Amino acid sequence: MRGKLCFRRAFVLAPTLLRGDAEKHHYSKHHYSKHQHGNRLELTPMAKKQPPLIKIRNLSFSRGEKVIFDGIDVDIPHGKITAIMGPSGSGKTTLLKLISGQLMPQSGTVEVDGELIHELGTRQLYRLRMRMGMLFQSGALLTDLSVYDNVAYPLIEHTRLPRSMIRKLVLMKLEAVGLRGAHDLMPSELSGGMARRVALARAIALDPMMILYDEPFSGQDPISMGVLVSLIRRLNDAARMTSVIVSHDVHETASIADLIYVISEGRVIEHGTPEALMNSNKPWTRQFMLAQADGPVPFHHPAPSLEADFLGES
Repeated sequence: MRGKLCFRRAFVLAPTLLRGDAEKHHYSKHHYSKHQHGNRLELTPMAKKQPPLIKIRNLSFSRGEKVIFDGIDVDIPHGKITAIMGPSGSGKTTLLKLISGQLMPQSGTVEVDGELIHELGTRQLYRLRMRMGMLFQSGALLTDLSVYDNVAYPLIEHTRLPRSMIRKLVLMKLEAVGLRGAHDLMPSELSGGMARRVALARAIALDPMMILYDEPFSGQDPISMGVLVSLIRRLNDAARMTSVIVSHDVHETASIADLIYVISEGRVIEHGTPEALMNSNKPWTRQFMLAQADGPVPFHHPAPSLEADFLGES
């Protein structure tokens, strides 16, 4: 009996052990109020509105002469699923790299949980990244490690938990994505959908405050895509984390997103709830969200008139 109690207590304490200062932030006096009920002290969330977890202001970034972002503003709220959408080459993945500090803005600011990314030293940036999970577009599993070892890797590297606790945590994460029974398999033995789910289990291994998803639905069959859509929503709500999804898969993303930013040609075209964007009056937003073949983004590439081309006058 005593062993079972210790086992349960370890699972209750696991998020606190992993999150450290991040967890303390959630239970600080600024976020919770105290209420006395007889001999019992309860903490209840305060109604005060939280500032955005990620606040981007007047962000500009270029690669050579190509302008990727030209003074954009983005607010990503706590505990919600925010989607960054736009056509291929519009800078969606670049924005994730700016949020995680892999790239630095040429002007403007990127603030994550109250910290300006471009002002952080190397150690501070690494500490902040430990509180972020990342689901790469390719999954990026370590091919020489088993499913179990891939998920265990961040726990071994970044915590001092005993191996017995790590094993239980790994199995919990794999159970959450439906792949506990596949823990002995190698990445080469997984389907594309299974590999993406293992990568998601690894992304949540350290109980991050947020997860960045880079094109999570690309290359997936309808069943795998449906599983991933459901997992992202359920994990976000169950763990009370923040999710940022980069995607151009409109239907799947809009079905789970709380907020969508549509970006193109270096600027934010429009942002709002999925319902608001689906009914937008802006021609560019309507063309993108409704997959229209022609509109502000023309069907034909710029060219001389067909007659001039035929007559050799171009």
